[in-house]
Parts: sequence; structure tokens; C-alpha cells
Amino acid sequence: MTATPLRRRLKRMLRHEDQARATRRPVSGRKSGLEHALEVRNVSLRFGGVRALSEVSFAVNHGELFSIIGPNGAGKTSVVNCISGRYQPSEGQLFYHGRDITGLKPNARASLGIGRTFQNLALFHHMSVLDNIMVGRHHLLKNNFFTGALYWFGARREELAHREKVEEIIDFLDLQSVRKATAGTLSYGLRKRVELARAMALEPTLILLDEPMAGMNFEEKEDMARYIVDLNEEFGMTVVMIEHDMGVVMDISNRVVVLDFGRKIAEGEPAEVLADPHVRRAYLGEEDEVLVDPDDAPDHPTVAERVA
Repeated sequence: MTATPLRRRLKRMLRHEDQARATRRPVSGRKSGLEHALEVRNVSLRFGGVRALSEVSFAVNHGELFSIIGPNGAGKTSVVNCISGRYQPSEGQLFYHGRDITGLKPNARASLGIGRTFQNLALFHHMSVLDNIMVGRHHLLKNNFFTGALYWFGARREELAHREKVEEIIDFLDLQSVRKATAGTLSYGLRKRVELARAMALEPTLILLDEPMAGMNFEEKEDMARYIVDLNEEFGMTVVMIEHDMGVVMDISNRVVVLDFGRKIAEGEPAEVLADPHVRRAYLGEEDEVLVDPDDAPDHPTVAERVA
């Protein structure tokens, strides 16, 4: 049987996985004996007669870089929308640091420390990069228009403190050269980076990334993977990521959950998930032993090796 490009790529992943696991970071910030950072418990979601999610359950540990994968239409974004509060589950519960957040509105969840990016960019294209990132600080502002007018000095001091935090994020994501540029004039890869910066500006303890590398070229993906690993390690953020690039997912994730037709079909470390026959069926349409055969294609360094 002739191997397709997808089969060849999956075979290379299986062969690289032992080496990648040796370079993968240990989970930082995990607190043994305490509640999970996030727990999705038996969540179902229906739109009229259409069932988008069916009793999906998984838990994300403190400080973990956790990925959600699956074919198109598997329900990945629906799960993230339930976590962020954009959708209300038809059944089931959601817990954040042990607290039931199922009934909370999106702004209340953001105030608790849940940030997110969107698959389709939600930037203010007429505003500068700096101002777009400042928007992410609005949940942390103590002064409004009226208190700012009454207590001008205090409001000004608060704004300067927030701008200092924003400048730190700009430095972290290497956006210094475009900080004053209008967001709408930037390349797609840079706009994705600004979207990440705005989510970081909230100072979340849990950040939801919906396809952060979609539409990027290889170099842009490599940079974004490095930023995600660094914000997980240096900023101590728990990361839940949807991503279609299997190579990136397998290289940088601590654990992975796989959805198919709105149901969870696998969960575990990347090597376990990649070898799972249910996962291979979901991606290839069949359980094919050719996946684990030796491959003649040249080996390439993994993203994990490049960002380490």
C-alpha cells in the first residue's frame, strides 16, 4: 500500500516520539493533592436536534500544556466555548480550581482568570497594537470614566502601571517594532501574536488557545510554539490548546485529549494517543498497520528540539 503524506507524517511522529519525550518539559506548577485547574465533567451540548458534544469529560492539571485534537467537526471549539462561557452546556458541569463555573457568564469567568484567543481574529483593526493589548486589561482596571475624572492622579498612575505590564508582554512576544502600528496593517502571523498578547494581558491562570497556529507558515509556527511553551513555563499559565498541526501538538503537549463526532475517544500522553487505534481510525478512516512500519522519508528535527 502506498503511504499518503498524512500516513508518512504519522509514522515519522511515532519514530520521533521517544526522542521528543526526552526533551519535553516536566509539568511546571502542578500542585499535588489540590483540585485540578480545570475539570470538564460529562458535558453535552445540543443545538436544536444537533448534538455537538456527548458526555465529554477530562481534567487539566495545574501548569499543564494540554491539547484538544480531532478531525474537523469533532467538537473541539464547542468544548472551548463551553469552558469560556460562550456556550452553556445542555448537560454536565465545568469546574475551575474546584469551583463550579457552569452557570457563570463569560466576563465573570474572565475575571476569575480564564483567558482565550479565537480561531477567527477578534482584534480592533483600526487601533494600535499597544491599544489592542491594553483592551485585555479592562477586567483589571479599578477606575472608570467617572472615578477617573474625580481622581485624575490615581487613574493616571493606574494607567501607567497597566501600560508597564503591557510593555512586558510586548517584549516577551517580540512585538516592539510594531507596538504603535495599526493592527489591521500587520501580517497574519503578527496579528495572531497580538491576539495572544491581548489574552495574556488579562493575566489569566488558564489560557484557552483556539488554533493559535492556523494559517501560519513554518517559521511562524515555530515561533508561536516557542512563545506558548515559554508562557506556560515562565508565566506559569495552564494552557488548553486546540491545534490541527499534529507535529506541534505531539512535540509540546504534556497530555492530549482526542474528540471525534462530539465524543472523547482517547486521552493521555502524546505517544499513547498517537498509537491509539481509535485515533488512527478517526484521522485515517481505518486502522492501518502501515502506520508503524519503517519509513524511507528523511528525518527532520521536531519542534520540541528546535524550541528547547
